[in-house]
Amino acid sequence: MRVALFGAGGKVGAVLAPALEAAGHEVVDGRLAGPGGCDVAVDFTRPDAVAANVERCLAAGVAVVIGTTGFDHDAVDAAARAAGVPCFHAPNFSRGAVLMMRFAEEAAKAFPHAEIVELHSEAKLDAPSGTARATAARMGTDPPIHSVRLPGLVAHQEVILGGAGETLTIRHDTTSREAFVPGVLLALEQVRELPSGLTVDLDSLL
Repeated sequence: MRVALFGAGGKVGAVLAPALEAAGHEVVDGRLAGPGGCDVAVDFTRPDAVAANVERCLAAGVAVVIGTTGFDHDAVDAAARAAGVPCFHAPNFSRGAVLMMRFAEEAAKAFPHAEIVELHSEAKLDAPSGTARATAARMGTDPPIHSVRLPGLVAHQEVILGGAGETLTIRHDTTSREAFVPGVLLALEQVRELPSGLTVDLDSLL
C-alpha cells in the first residue's frame, strides 16, 4: 500500500516509517506530499494537528489510522461519517497494552478499589494519557489516574487494585516504540473494511 505518514519526523514516525517500508509499503510524508493517491494515511502528530490532517485525508477519500491521543473524537467521527470514510484510533498500538487493559477490566470485577499510574516521556503533551483514560473506562469503577512526565521514560502504566489484606498490580512497560509497529500494521490491513466514522481501540481488531 501507499501510505501517507503524518509525523514522519517524530519519535514514533522515525521508527514507523522504516518498519512500514520493511513490510512492503510505500511511505510518503503526509505533511509534504499530502494524502492524494495514497491507500491509507497514518497520523502520529499532535492533538491540535489531528483535525486538519484528517480533514485533508477525508477530502481525498483516504482512510486514516490515528495514533495521536488527546484529540476531539466526536468531531473526527462526525466528519468521517459525513465523508463516508473509515477512520481508526487506538490509544495504544502495543498488543501488551491491550492485554493489560483486558486484565484490568477483569480484575476490577473482583477489586472495585483501584488507582492508575501512567508514566511517559516529558514530551508527551496530554495528561492523563489516552491509554489510562481507556483503561479507566473499561474498568468502570472511575479509578483515580496519576500522570508522571520525566526524561528517560517511553510509555508505562500500572493498575493497582486493593482489597482486604492484598493488592494486585498489573503493569505494562513499553521500552521501545517498535512495540507499536505490529498494531499499526494490523490497523493498516483492516481500516478500509471498517464502517464510516471513527472506530476506537485495537482490541476491536484483535
